[in-house]
Amino acid sequence: MFEGEDAKAPRVLVTRPALDAQHWVQSLQQNGFLAEALPLIEIAPLTRAADAEALEQVWHTLDRYSALMFVSSHAVSHFFLSKEALAQSIRARPAIKDIANTVRFLAPGPGTAAALRAVGVPQGQIDAPPLDAAQFDSDALWQVIGGQEGGRDWAGRRVLIVRGQVGGAARTDLPGRDWLARQWIAAGATVDFLSVYERRTPQWSPAQISRAQNAAADGSVWLFSSSEAVANLLAQAGLAGVDWHQSRAIATHPRIAQAARAAGWGVVVESRPALDDIVMCLRSIESGHP
Repeated sequence: MFEGEDAKAPRVLVTRPALDAQHWVQSLQQNGFLAEALPLIEIAPLTRAADAEALEQVWHTLDRYSALMFVSSHAVSHFFLSKEALAQSIRARPAIKDIANTVRFLAPGPGTAAALRAVGVPQGQIDAPPLDAAQFDSDALWQVIGGQEGGRDWAGRRVLIVRGQVGGAARTDLPGRDWLARQWIAAGATVDFLSVYERRTPQWSPAQISRAQNAAADGSVWLFSSSEAVANLLAQAGLAGVDWHQSRAIATHPRIAQAARAAGWGVVVESRPALDDIVMCLRSIESGHP
């Protein structure tokens, strides 16, 4: 048991991609919870020549965009880390400085905004929902950049959405990003898309399968930050036929909560995707009042 952990606290299963999951595990342990990582999304770089060519073309023509919208911190890291391979033709940090006065960098939440700052994007060039926003998603971002109060004129402007893809194909089932693109188009902007990483279903070990089977009824709390994670769990070999009705979960968005309930979870608590809010939800579950 880790220092500060309460043996009576519910065990939390963090399903985010591996690196993100470790960060959340450490944070939850520091708050007294028994937490472990069970990643349900695997992040991998793209390997096709066509993808590399598309990325290089974007870097050569960044000045045609009024805004770059990054769907996640992974989109940020893969977009900028890819510059190492192109270092002889373009240098990333000077490029940022050159375009900083004209291009806005957009993030749906604080994690993505922090990733942008980490690669050298000035805070003054980043637009993101406020830290006290009800949600961190496309809707909240649009309230900042396109709402009647504080929004800007997008007519005639060009926007790039930097995202991931699944199984070699761009995501086509992400209503939030599709919705955001439609808002821009309706406002007179042109929207381009660039995929910079791939999201895969991880192949779990027998030990992980066994852990998930036990977690279906042992009081563990699943922390879902993506409806894709729910789908990937159900797709794991060895979990077919598992009854999830005794299972408990925290979902960081209403759409994710809906996916968990549809999959059979008996208790699903919605939470903002901030640590303090998730800790509060875990405390309520711990007390028997979710």
